[in-house]
Amino acid sequence: MGSLRVLIVEDEMLIRWAVAETLTEAGHRVLEANDAATTLRLLNTSESIDVVLLDFRLPDCDDLSLVERIRQQTPSSAVVMMTAFGTPQMMAHAKRLGVYEVIAKPFDVGTIAGLLAEAHRSKTS
Repeated sequence: MGSLRVLIVEDEMLIRWAVAETLTEAGHRVLEANDAATTLRLLNTSESIDVVLLDFRLPDCDDLSLVERIRQQTPSSAVVMMTAFGTPQMMAHAKRLGVYEVIAKPFDVGTIAGLLAEAHRSKTS
């Protein structure tokens, strides 16, 4: 599957840690952010990000507007959103903004690497 550069954006430290550990063990390079400001700074200063795994609710922004900023700043990055608060309207709006998939929390951390690889392939094919 090859190594991906993944940015995990999650304000809950234990979720962020579990996903980061799983992806690192799978051979991926992981960056972490706990808010929108850090996310945008990392996207600005880091080498290209293949996939952004984005929590829907962050303390410092409406996350669908963050999706728009991510799409503008790094259009080649795939975005996968995770949420415990998904509504059909939010999910449809996220898809229109270019989110590859919206996954419900809690989710099986073991399946995340495969999903992120699929999201990346969708942007490169």
